[in-house]
Amino acid sequence: MSTQPATAPLLIACALGIEHLALRTGERGGAGGPVTLLRTGMGPKAAQRSVTRRLADPALAGAAVLATGFCAGLAPGMHPGDLVVAEETRDPDGTVPCMGTDLLVKELVRAVPGRTVHTGPLTGSDHVVRGHERSALLATGAIAVDMESAATLLSAVRAGERPVAAVRVVVDAPQHELVRIGTVRGGISAFRVLRSVLPAFYEWHRSLLLPRR
Repeated sequence: MSTQPATAPLLIACALGIEHLALRTGERGGAGGPVTLLRTGMGPKAAQRSVTRRLADPALAGAAVLATGFCAGLAPGMHPGDLVVAEETRDPDGTVPCMGTDLLVKELVRAVPGRTVHTGPLTGSDHVVRGHERSALLATGAIAVDMESAATLLSAVRAGERPVAAVRVVVDAPQHELVRIGTVRGGISAFRVLRSVLPAFYEWHRSLLLPRR
């Protein structure tokens, strides 16, 4: 693999206004190159359109792409505020392997001490998943689900070869569904965690600039 230029850009994509706000107000330690924060809108179709359009900008040629925001945990024992680092994203349109998972885990543990970090497949859905659907998705091997990560990364690699990753914060889980009491508390916890993850993203980005042996 060739060495990327020192100015290799980073595109961080999220869907919702509240996610965008958390990232915008988060700690910024500086990345290895220019950073673009993109709000795609909710759902896989919106993510696909927005990411494809943004990556058509010559300034983002070869940009690394990281999908982030909130997700629903699928595995028992997950709690709001836990972190999910995808080993791959998957949906009916395809599966995309992620890069630098181990590094992201290490840096997230440093950036948000005390928070549990889960790794595994992150699956996509076109709607909010509840109840029996969680069990069905867990049976496929996925540990979490959201509506945009898979579409974001698939659109990114279709636009050109580039490093991709996905990091999500659990906002609800099997024992802590959104429709239940405690949702607001869980949402606040997830917001605070998301606001703290940028340093880990920047370390991941900087690592991509190192010469490959």
